[in-house]
Amino acid sequence: MAYQLYYWTGLQGRGEFVRLCLEDAAAPYVDVAREQGDDAIMPFLDGEHAGALPFAPPFLKSGRLVIAQVANILHYLGPRHGLVPEGEAAALYAHQLELTITDFVAEVHDSHHPVSSSEYYEDQRDEAKRRAKDFRENRVPKFLAYFEKTIDRGGGRFPLRQHSYVDLSLFQVMAGLDYAFPKAMARQKVPLLRDLAKRVADRPNVAAYLASERRIPFNTNGIFRHYPELDG
Repeated sequence: MAYQLYYWTGLQGRGEFVRLCLEDAAAPYVDVAREQGDDAIMPFLDGEHAGALPFAPPFLKSGRLVIAQVANILHYLGPRHGLVPEGEAAALYAHQLELTITDFVAEVHDSHHPVSSSEYYEDQRDEAKRRAKDFRENRVPKFLAYFEKTIDRGGGRFPLRQHSYVDLSLFQVMAGLDYAFPKAMARQKVPLLRDLAKRVADRPNVAAYLASERRIPFNTNGIFRHYPELDG
């Protein structure tokens, strides 16, 4: 049975972290809103379907299960598709790392929407410049240094010593930051993260996905947005 992934059309967003996992695992799935439109998401958010009530997309339907939140979805998919090492300790560490990535992604979003998610970027440009400066100079180096250390502790290749969904998410973070903050990222000395991102991009299923029309390009509607004035 194919998974059903629900996420807004026209952007990568948080749904991309789930797509990368499904694509790498060659797991059959339907990107429902891309086939039926965004209206297909609303009955779940309105509580008209059985199962757990999601707050927002992405969420995944697997049989009767409805699973929301990126880290929670990946925690479910990982052991089912060989994308997390065996054992409770490894599963918990993977989940911990993914939750930290979730925190980082939230800060990426707030670098261009520091005041309100419901207002346009242009209405909070000045505040975004101030927030983005701190993000570039303090938060990006801190998060990337942490993940660089996790790879080093994992033997210099993967945080968990073998390929996992965490590596797929770190690839997406690096790709998104390179798009949104190319100048700032050029100053980051993170060779292990760079090497990891390349290895992920070269994985056959991931490479095929990245070259396909299913991979929506980064744009100024998603989480990772390039506004030159925010890149310093």
